[in-house]
Amino acid sequence: MDRTQANSGSRAVSAELRFDERGLEEWLGRHVADFRGPIRVSQFKGGQSNPTYRIDAGSGPLVLRRRPPGKLLAGAHAVEREYRVLAALGEQRFAVPKVHALCEDESIVGTSFYVMDLVEGRIFWEAHLPGVDREQRAAHFDAMNATIAALHAFDPAALGLADYGRPAAFVERQVARWSKQYLSDAEAGRIETMDRLVAWLEKNLPPDRGRQCIVHGDFRCDNIVFEPNAPSIRAVLDWELSTLGDPVADFTYHLLMYRMPRDLFAGLGGLDIAALGIPSEDDYVAAYCARTGRDHLSDKDYLIVFCLFRLAAIIHGIKGRLARGTASSAHAAEMVDKLEPLADLAWAEAEQASVV
Repeated sequence: MDRTQANSGSRAVSAELRFDERGLEEWLGRHVADFRGPIRVSQFKGGQSNPTYRIDAGSGPLVLRRRPPGKLLAGAHAVEREYRVLAALGEQRFAVPKVHALCEDESIVGTSFYVMDLVEGRIFWEAHLPGVDREQRAAHFDAMNATIAALHAFDPAALGLADYGRPAAFVERQVARWSKQYLSDAEAGRIETMDRLVAWLEKNLPPDRGRQCIVHGDFRCDNIVFEPNAPSIRAVLDWELSTLGDPVADFTYHLLMYRMPRDLFAGLGGLDIAALGIPSEDDYVAAYCARTGRDHLSDKDYLIVFCLFRLAAIIHGIKGRLARGTASSAHAAEMVDKLEPLADLAWAEAEQASVV
């Protein structure tokens, strides 16, 4: 599957995710400053979790993100949290879309949702950044590195987000959360390798580092809008997994691009990254550490395994939504095909991991 072609742009709204557009237009008129209709609604091709729509209006384009309809796992798809963190970071001029309004009245589109600006720019669906000159790739990678380091530098209390997550034991709680979500989704079934990973992660938990910051949870190139012709970032998207957490775990998830093969989330594995002008994993880690005052990433091996497992658990959830008929993307089945190879990759990393 060509990830860029499959995920770029928008399409007609799928039958199970349609809603009353007239009711939405009336709501927008009451809650979005300077709004002017009429509207035309389409659904973005990309994204596997919270359905995301393009709203073309007389006053300009907007984006709507909503909770999916139907049976959901507890605590998942909390668009209210997304809206809150976007509003707080926007006030600090961090690169996020401007949010306009949150609606928790499920009578409008069937579930809660929020509306934000559409940020135009360039999104890369493959980690080697196809179409970028070799001389510019390192600068694009440095922009990503600087942006996640800047995110981790915010004081949550100063942003009004001191209660955005629990104050301690982030990794332990995340392991428990995603293990539970995997084990509880009966419609998605069980996978032997995932069962082994659940046990391994629990057995080898590292000590809690204590420091909490705002973490994105899914920081990767396809959730970033770059300037069309420059190595600078206009917006970071998809904050569904954001919380207060361990910055090292958040950055380690971002590092998965170095461990993924091209046929698995279009990673860098197997590519000659030096020839492409991409910094090595060690150099990329060193840049982040320099920006954040660290001399190394502690527990990186364990966190690589956990982050791969968490991503596999997310895809396992997509498999469950596919079985229930509530999957957001037209490409959900292709995504589910990656589940077992991803679990196998996580287990291979676990077998090589250096843990205390």
